[in-house]
Amino acid sequence: MKLLLNQIKQCKLCEPYLPCGANPVMMASSQSKIIVIGQAPGKRVHLTNIPWNDKSGDNLRNWLGIDKELFYDTAVFALMPMGFCYPGTGKNGDLPPRKECAPLWHPQLLEKMNEKKIFLLIGAYAQNYYLGRNAKSSLTETVKNFNHYLPTYFPLPHPSPRNNIWQAKNPWFKSEVIPSLKSIISDLV
Repeated sequence: MKLLLNQIKQCKLCEPYLPCGANPVMMASSQSKIIVIGQAPGKRVHLTNIPWNDKSGDNLRNWLGIDKELFYDTAVFALMPMGFCYPGTGKNGDLPPRKECAPLWHPQLLEKMNEKKIFLLIGAYAQNYYLGRNAKSSLTETVKNFNHYLPTYFPLPHPSPRNNIWQAKNPWFKSEVIPSLKSIISDLV
């Protein structure tokens, strides 16, 4: 696993398309049980080299009912975005994750993880990639039907503060999804 993680850290495949340069940010070990698959690092994560080191990460840890120490324990969590480098900013926020990373690196990483129990699919990019045709017609419907994907996958919206409006429109998320998520995570940690 160590060799593979070093190869990923040295990856420059997408560098010509990255305004801030290549800086793959992820964490994993062969013991990781909970695989968190997000979108791509934001600017702050790019600068600090710490996955989910922003408000979105704070919200995600709150949803999971855990602290930072546990979240960054690679014997428990693998933090693998769809795109490992910060893609830059567009008109409406960060650009989509680069498409090269997941097909290149995810299979190699997952093959080395012997303890994986569940995948937390955060956002539409991860859900569409991993669920394929089994994803519902919208992220909202996929998340609402989270039980359909258990025990392997648990789809979630992105925990960005920008999604507070989505959460306000979908109160079932906090009343139904979050308690189930916390229970599952508690059983695994």
